[in-house]
Amino acid sequence: MKNLDMLSPDELDSYVGHPDFIIIDVREPEEFQAGHIRGAKNIPYIKLLGQISLSKEKTIILYCSRGSASLAAGRRMALQGYDVLSVVGGIREYRGRNMIR
Repeated sequence: MKNLDMLSPDELDSYVGHPDFIIIDVREPEEFQAGHIRGAKNIPYIKLLGQISLSKEKTIILYCSRGSASLAAGRRMALQGYDVLSVVGGIREYRGRNMIR
């Protein structure tokens, strides 16, 4: 099992655009379209738990609306060998400069 750590919303901006991290929004596409973090990929929770293949060489950062779905997905991904960070409180707590609306 790899690591699952928590990331505060205030820390998220320092990872945006960094080549060693993949930011994933696990919400549904319509929620993603309403507002998301710059550079984030939208892979809904159900699809993420399926047969999605992501690089295990990079750290995965997950966020959802409030933090519970990304935490659950992060636990499963850590068991599959990924290093994962889950954003505490989800996008609702994010107040940074990388919000796309």
